[in-house]
Amino acid sequence: MTTVEQHPVSGNVQGRPKTLAEAKQWMKDKLAAKVHPMNLIDPVEGLRLIDQLEGLDGEAWAAVWGRAGDEARHRADQARDSGDRSAAAAAYMAASGYYFMGRFPCPNHPAKERCAQAERETYVAAGALWPDPVQRVTLPFDGREGEGREIVFLVRRPAGVARPPVVLMWGGVDAWKEQMTAACNAFLAAGIATIAMDNAGTGESPVRGVQDAERQFYPVMGWAAAQKDLRGDRLGLLGRSFGGYWATKLAHLLPERVTAAVNWGGGAHHMFQPEWVEASRYPDSYLMELVETRCRMLGARDDAEYLAFFKRLSLVDQGLLDQPSAPLLLVNGKEDRQCPIADIHLLTEHGSPKAVRFFPGGHMGNTPQTLPTIVTWLHGHLTSGSEAA
Repeated sequence: MTTVEQHPVSGNVQGRPKTLAEAKQWMKDKLAAKVHPMNLIDPVEGLRLIDQLEGLDGEAWAAVWGRAGDEARHRADQARDSGDRSAAAAAYMAASGYYFMGRFPCPNHPAKERCAQAERETYVAAGALWPDPVQRVTLPFDGREGEGREIVFLVRRPAGVARPPVVLMWGGVDAWKEQMTAACNAFLAAGIATIAMDNAGTGESPVRGVQDAERQFYPVMGWAAAQKDLRGDRLGLLGRSFGGYWATKLAHLLPERVTAAVNWGGGAHHMFQPEWVEASRYPDSYLMELVETRCRMLGARDDAEYLAFFKRLSLVDQGLLDQPSAPLLLVNGKEDRQCPIADIHLLTEHGSPKAVRFFPGGHMGNTPQTLPTIVTWLHGHLTSGSEAA
């Protein structure tokens, strides 16, 4: 039976949602730093749009960002029709970025749902024009009653590489497969093919974030293994933010099918306990509606279900952590307030040895060195077959 050493956890001291003024300043800071969720937004245009926001409710929010997306999409259609592929790709990608903000952090309003659909359409339109184009793949899914019947994912192959290894990646609660571009580009440059899919309970995922939602990853892994032009029989995994939890779980469940996995900012046990859930309702690293977005992912209808559904995700309670796992790299910012650092300590104290890399800052430790460190580590495992951490 796994025992849990109690490491201190702490959440955000703000304890309330951000005001409109605070949210605008938060966005301007992210825009200036060119980081999620503002990393695809033009700096000048972004400032203008932020100042136009009259509220954080779904209708007011989506009106500003959705209108900017519509204008960029119109420019993209014109460039495509005139044969300017480069301009069309750039404009479609700009449109996708605006639509992403329009549905951010989750499409919990009809106007935000429209933006979510448009985000997917314009992203695929942009990706079709890239040198390493996006292939949208749909597989049947044997879902339970109330679940979806298909899985959608995006594949990219590095040009000129015969049978490249593959990294399967997904995001957290608000960054979906369309936000995996920077990571995909970094792996493609290293000669590695990428498959981007939606985390359980987000985007086009057919399931909610239920205890056994790893079911949605299995058909995609099977598809990769069946591709003759890919070395997809043993994959690299990259789970970002909340998605790091599923990377950790899959590394323990399927060590024979996973070459190496990265948990980039995800939890394992402490994150799902009531005390942390309460402490992390309004982290300074998150813009707005974190609880609403998590509830949507989990399928929780009220606060009681939110707490209960989160608690059942604990990998300690599922008895997994003392099992052998595939090589696992744990990455986070050492001042994270969304996911407790205690979970990294917990993971290092059980099962197979883990590699750990802390970076300065808050959630996910986003620095110029973070993604390159992850790419280098996974590349080493995928290309050498080494099992050393």
